[in-house]
Amino acid sequence: MVYLCNVAKQRIRDYRGGRGVVSARAALAVPRAAVACPSLPAALLLLLLAAASLTRAAGALRVRQAFSSPSETNNFAVDATSRRVYVGAVNALYQLSGALAPEAEQRTGPVSDSALCHAPQLPHAPCEHARALADNHNKLLALDGAQGVLVACGSVHQGFCELRSLENVTRVAVSFPPQDAAVFPSMLNVAANHANASTAGLVFRVRGGHRVSARLLVAATYTGAGSDFFPRNLSREDLRFENTPEIAIRALDASDPTRLFTYDINPSEDNVLKIKQEAKARNKLSFVRAFAENTYAYVAMNRAKESEPNSVLARICLDAEVPSKTAEARKLTESYVQMGLQCGAGGNVYGRLVSVFAAEPYLFAVFARAGSRRTALCAFRFADVEKRIHEARRNCSSGPNGDVRVLDSVIQGSGAECEAKGVRHLQPEQLNCGAAHLQHPLALQKPLRATPLYEAPGLSSVAVEDVHNHTVVFLGTSNGWLLANQWSLRLAAGESVHHVMTFDPNDRNYLYLMTTHHIFRVQVAVCDQYTSCSDCLSASDAYYICTLVVQSNERYQMLTEPRKKFRLTLLIFLFQNVGILVDGSVPDLDGLDLECDYGVGIATVATVHLDDGTAKIQTCPLPPASKRPEIPFGKGDHLSFSFRFSLPDLHDCSGGDSDCSQCWGREQQEHLCAWCENSCRPRDQCQPIRAHCPDPTVRPLSGPLRGGTLLTVQGRNLGRKAEDVEVYIGDVPCNLVPESYTVSVELVCETGASPKPLKNKVEVRVRENGMGHSTEAFSYVDPRLDNLIPKEGPIAGGTRLTIMGTSLEAGSAVKVKVNGTQDCGIDKLSDDIIECWMPPAVPDHAEDVSVCVEYDGKPCESHLSSTFSYKNNPTISDIKPKKSYLRIQSPNLLECPSPAASQSQQVTAQFYLNGILFRGESHASTGLDLEEEEGTHAGLFLFEYVEDPQFYTASKEKLIKHHPGEPLLLVINKGPSQLDLTEEEYSVMIGSDLCDITFNNEQMIYCTINRTLSSRTGELPVTVRVGNFHKQIAVVQMGGSELAIIVTVAVCCVLLLLCTVALVVYCTKSRRAERYWQKTLLQMEEMESQIREEIRKGFAELQTDMTDLTKELNRSQGIPFLEYKQFVTRTFFPKMCSDYERSLVQPVYENDPQGPRALPETHPLLQDWQPSNTARPNMEEGITLFSTLLNNKHFLITFVHALEQQKDFAVRDRCNLASLLTIALHGKLEYYTSIMKELLVDLIDASASKNPKLMLRRTESVVEKMLTNWMSICMYSYLKETVGEPFFLLLCAIKQQINKGSIDAITGKARYTLNEEWLLRENIEAKPLNINVSFQGFGMDSVSVRVMNTDTICQVKEKILEAFYKNLPFSQWPREEDVDLEWFPGGGCSSRILQDLDNTSVMEDGRKKLNTVFHYKVCVSAVPLHDELAETKKSHRHSHRKKVLPEIYLTRLLSTKGTLQKFLDDLFQAILSIPLERPPLAVKYFFDFLEEQADKRGITDPDTLHIWKTNSLPLRFWVNILKNPQFVFDIDKTDHMDACLSVIAQAFIDACSISDLQLGKDSPTNKLLYAKEIPEYKKRVQCYYKQIQEMAPLSEQEMNAHLAEESRKYRNEFNTNLALTEIYKYAKRYRTQVVNALDSNPTARRTQLQHKFEQVIALVEDNIYECKRLWESPPNLHRSGYILLQCFS
Repeated sequence: MVYLCNVAKQRIRDYRGGRGVVSARAALAVPRAAVACPSLPAALLLLLLAAASLTRAAGALRVRQAFSSPSETNNFAVDATSRRVYVGAVNALYQLSGALAPEAEQRTGPVSDSALCHAPQLPHAPCEHARALADNHNKLLALDGAQGVLVACGSVHQGFCELRSLENVTRVAVSFPPQDAAVFPSMLNVAANHANASTAGLVFRVRGGHRVSARLLVAATYTGAGSDFFPRNLSREDLRFENTPEIAIRALDASDPTRLFTYDINPSEDNVLKIKQEAKARNKLSFVRAFAENTYAYVAMNRAKESEPNSVLARICLDAEVPSKTAEARKLTESYVQMGLQCGAGGNVYGRLVSVFAAEPYLFAVFARAGSRRTALCAFRFADVEKRIHEARRNCSSGPNGDVRVLDSVIQGSGAECEAKGVRHLQPEQLNCGAAHLQHPLALQKPLRATPLYEAPGLSSVAVEDVHNHTVVFLGTSNGWLLANQWSLRLAAGESVHHVMTFDPNDRNYLYLMTTHHIFRVQVAVCDQYTSCSDCLSASDAYYICTLVVQSNERYQMLTEPRKKFRLTLLIFLFQNVGILVDGSVPDLDGLDLECDYGVGIATVATVHLDDGTAKIQTCPLPPASKRPEIPFGKGDHLSFSFRFSLPDLHDCSGGDSDCSQCWGREQQEHLCAWCENSCRPRDQCQPIRAHCPDPTVRPLSGPLRGGTLLTVQGRNLGRKAEDVEVYIGDVPCNLVPESYTVSVELVCETGASPKPLKNKVEVRVRENGMGHSTEAFSYVDPRLDNLIPKEGPIAGGTRLTIMGTSLEAGSAVKVKVNGTQDCGIDKLSDDIIECWMPPAVPDHAEDVSVCVEYDGKPCESHLSSTFSYKNNPTISDIKPKKSYLRIQSPNLLECPSPAASQSQQVTAQFYLNGILFRGESHASTGLDLEEEEGTHAGLFLFEYVEDPQFYTASKEKLIKHHPGEPLLLVINKGPSQLDLTEEEYSVMIGSDLCDITFNNEQMIYCTINRTLSSRTGELPVTVRVGNFHKQIAVVQMGGSELAIIVTVAVCCVLLLLCTVALVVYCTKSRRAERYWQKTLLQMEEMESQIREEIRKGFAELQTDMTDLTKELNRSQGIPFLEYKQFVTRTFFPKMCSDYERSLVQPVYENDPQGPRALPETHPLLQDWQPSNTARPNMEEGITLFSTLLNNKHFLITFVHALEQQKDFAVRDRCNLASLLTIALHGKLEYYTSIMKELLVDLIDASASKNPKLMLRRTESVVEKMLTNWMSICMYSYLKETVGEPFFLLLCAIKQQINKGSIDAITGKARYTLNEEWLLRENIEAKPLNINVSFQGFGMDSVSVRVMNTDTICQVKEKILEAFYKNLPFSQWPREEDVDLEWFPGGGCSSRILQDLDNTSVMEDGRKKLNTVFHYKVCVSAVPLHDELAETKKSHRHSHRKKVLPEIYLTRLLSTKGTLQKFLDDLFQAILSIPLERPPLAVKYFFDFLEEQADKRGITDPDTLHIWKTNSLPLRFWVNILKNPQFVFDIDKTDHMDACLSVIAQAFIDACSISDLQLGKDSPTNKLLYAKEIPEYKKRVQCYYKQIQEMAPLSEQEMNAHLAEESRKYRNEFNTNLALTEIYKYAKRYRTQVVNALDSNPTARRTQLQHKFEQVIALVEDNIYECKRLWESPPNLHRSGYILLQCFS
């Protein structure tokens, strides 16, 4: 009970403005309804006005109990049954009593964990990453009282959850995961695994059949690679949340631990909302809270946009705990819909959601402004949310709509547009929760907006309580305060209040709230124990306010208006404001300065707070506290004081907000006012003057004879009070509704009954102002119902009922009632037709019901009623056939032909009853099990389209002879078919005669005609009909004999015999195939075991060998890098690298007799340059002048373009020219770079007009090869210092892995390889041997060398040379044929020279076999000779017996790949990383150049830029290096190693591609082998490009300085004169074309470049006539005198 201070009725007497005395007396118990109270926004506004003022002492806000946690608190939950409080903190769980007394404590951390490791509860999931002690932050705390469990989820072990007992949290209620049960990461990765990542959830219950089960709705922020939580994590093993959904409904049935936390419920994809991996970065979600309201779950979240956060509210339908009519549970994605929430408008928008609290019918939310501490409180109506959702589902079913979109494959944000589904009417269930056949999930594009109710800095949480129609708001702050109305309570200094606050479920006078290290139980209300007003007020209660009520019956004089009664209510809130509520029809107070005069020299002006209607709320502040009268001590509990309020003078024509009638009323009071131009003005300002106001309008225009229609009259001059107005329709009165009367402009009246139909204008009579008539006439009509169509429908409802009659649109409110209780939803209403949707039958059985049209709330009349019959819903038990046209078997027969299909496919047949999907009778007991019910009664029937049936005669003849008059018998065979047809559906026609058919079996049809055919001559077609399928299979030719019958029978017998034989053969072969399949499976299992063992052993051995190799490299001269000049020439001239290395590089003298072997010089460039003695000086001068011309940018660009335009200038010539130019200009790399950029700009212009994505894909132009050379020069240092070591280690690892198994000496195929074409597809038994070898003259002791007993002698030599010379470059190794291998068996035996072929070689099939180690019995000391021979022969025999498919050995590729994986990852990491000490400046410079060119041409497609960058660096440089290690190292690249490197290079190419790999069973193995790693490599490439883009820009000066340094380091390394000579040869070949190009270039012509070019030709060719011509050329008189003298000398 609420105690209010009630004030006795007083009279307020004053003719001008009124004067009153307010006296507070003893408190009386009065119901809340007796006090005039504003609606929620107004009441809340007054409360918040008080809260916004200066806060007072805590008052009733008192901390009753508190609990302190040594670690930071995360979540808390309150159990309404046991009144316990559970607190989740960092590394601890606490169980407290309702008074916050500790009962139990469970430590949850720290634990040893790694964010890159799977949870340890996952079997067979080892982690190679180091684990460290990590704090366990509680991410989710949820109660399930029905099962007595507490769901506690932490941040460690990838968000692992456990179920603990509500009675004692130290005890685990359910052991999870159970022993020996299948466990998947999705069952363990539930909550977020980071301290700052959000998680929200709730527990709810669903009913499935007769069983109620628990579900857990969880929303968790993505924390995987690339997120804010792991921004630089590039680990391939980080699969933490990549496949974990953001929102999921998980199983929580403690009785079935094997399915705990799984979300594969009917089916998995329908119970999760998951963002695609590539879109997670653009849709970063932060969840605030998940809560349930009615039958819905709401998830409040923030979605990070590019500019600022965006608050989102998502709604999901929950299954009710009552049995559902449908067998299927609701799907999350079907009902999921989201909309934005916006607090504020314009420039005052608060965009980030902080806290929410549901208080029906409102959702209160605290919002924060981005980058500021400013916060605000807003309220949203749940009814508005539901209305927006209904509109969205209707709009989306109608077609594309800008207000709603379909989320693209469960990805947050904008998705695909809606599509028209042809759904004519959506049921309420579909509007609320969607359906499977409707589009889902949905996203509303426009946010739901609200105006801030209260703004203050630092608000962090909100809780709301409704107390007797007053809304009380509690607000927590980020600095530890609790605010309620005008009171505040300091909780904990510097500790933010948690965003969730909860009232004590057993005593709502207490509020639980949590700060960083504390949880409090705060008392918020105590006023219910006081009996006087003064005690109540002194308690400063947050819930209860003192309200004073005064009612006046004063005959209040307002100008010269008639006296009227009005009601005045004074509300005093917290001794701060006076609120004046005027309830009644008086002139509007809006715009008038109402004043409150307290008689102490203080008059305050009232302000309007609510103006939606005729009633206005205005508040006047009280006098200051120092000027208020005080209550004398001991003199009572109340005081009296007087005040005066006044209104302004309304004698002016424009005073107030008058209308036409008020204006003319003032004229009657001797004020010269008139109404014109929609305003009241002095008469002298109105021309012309209209004596009457406009006629009013009425609606509706017709009503029933019984009356009761609410008639709305709008216009002017409709009186100034309800008592002055009378309304008539002819002679029939219309009774005024006072509460709907608006002064002068609108009135509502209820029509009276009329004895007969009539039509007349509405007459409005206003006292003292005459009368007016409406512009339209109102008609009394007699509505009648003539017919219902249809008259019956299913119990499920949804029947579109058409009601036909006359005058059906009469009245102001038309309803169609079913049995007087249910509404038939009206869809169309006209004068003669009403169309509505019938509701489901209540109760749920067939019966006849009455359908009646009611008007204006009057009871139903007999002539407006009819009968409608509810019939049982059809029971569809089965469809037949399932593979033909459709027919339904039921008590009645419904046939519908199946539509034609273009191919064989399986579809589903669904049945709709009045637009409602048929799901069967839920109440019917069929005795079927659950699976059968779901398959039969879920409304889905499988239907399959198969190939057309095949029919043919017994002997497949097309012509059948028949003698007229004899019986006709045809045997028709039906080919194998999957059609499920009955015999009645077949028919055979011979001409126009129907054949009598019988069936011997499903494949044979007998067609018999014992009567005379209709035609006795000619040919009659034989047609087989199956449904709509007709096929002519033969022709009957009249005139045959009995011989045809005998032949036909004989043929049938033969066919039957053949079928029997075929069946026997088939069964025999099937049994053999089955045995072979079982044998193959056994071999596969054995091979899998062998592969696992090989990978494990191989990796361990290779790691040991590579460790030894690394140590050797550190001790020796290191990695055998080629010198820069050798690297350049091999890269520039790959086809002739060795020759160019000797000619273009300055001579190197080798004294080592075992040095590199000499190669013959065959290319012209390698020959000595030896012109004649007389021509040499001129030639040198000509080459010098040519070098000068090449250093002219205009000449060089024109020269290149001219050559490229020639058809016979092949691609090889273009690449050769580009490499020669690079050698010639190597000393001026700055100039070379500028030329390359100019040519690239031309190439980009040419590509942009066609297909820009194809640019730089191939090397078909000079500039593309120049770019390759430029990248090689600039990246050499980076290649040598960063990538060289991991690349060399990978090569060594590949070579050692190949040598670990058998290698075919002839074909080179090996047991271990990465390339399928080089795989040895035989099972050869090979054993490793360690032999001791010494090298004569090498100067070192014997070395142990590991060989295979199947190695040939040449292969053994190679391994021995590698063991002795592994620290030297390959060019210094001796050849195998130069070394002899001598074996000393020991034991007194003489030594012998081992050779591949000798007189001991074995002959096989007429050919000699190469000798092996096993052939010479080198291992005789280890194993007895005869035993080993027997073992080997036995194994060979066994291998010959076990003949298997060669493809089964493809698994060896996986073994080799797994062994080499670490070395490949290290290489790719080195290539795609940016070391801080050596950043790739050239890459940054060139990538910026590409982006600049794209911007200039308006190319904004990011894929195009990605392709350009990929074509210019990874594919142009790195792939070339990966395929050709001999360009970098002095090594021997065998053909087998080249094949393996091709597979690795292909993986690198796929990683750089933007297109997804479309792989299948027929895809090549070189793509399939690394298909799993490609997505991770793609991420590395994209990250590399992003890091390059984020580097500081490089200026031209810095780049030129870098290029100059590169030129200086390798000065005088190359023979540039020879390169210039080779370039000159191209100039000479295309002399005419070059001269023409120079002539057509204005700049070249202005600088006489063509003449200088001809001078070069003349000098080099020593042409005296050419010199003379040039001498006589006037432009050369002063420029080339010296050159011409040289010509003539």
